[in-house]
Amino acid sequence: MKDIHEVLRRKQAKYAQLAKQIEALQQAAEKLREVAPLLAENDDDDTAVLAEVDEQPNALAAKAGSAQAGIVTPTPRAPRWP
Repeated sequence: MKDIHEVLRRKQAKYAQLAKQIEALQQAAEKLREVAPLLAENDDDDTAVLAEVDEQPNALAAKAGSAQAGIVTPTPRAPRWP
């Protein structure tokens, strides 16, 4: 049988650790509540960023198309040592 005092000590340590985690989560929730309105205001900015991201695959496709057409762009290479 385990020593009751050792079991109690471990349970108290675990309880203290959980209390710290709960406190940290509560603080994070408070900060998120403060930031949430700012994030809602930036939704318009996000759509502009997403439009830019959507254009990037088209640019890559254009590069691929030009490579198939025989236009080769040099790729930078590191100098080789003899």
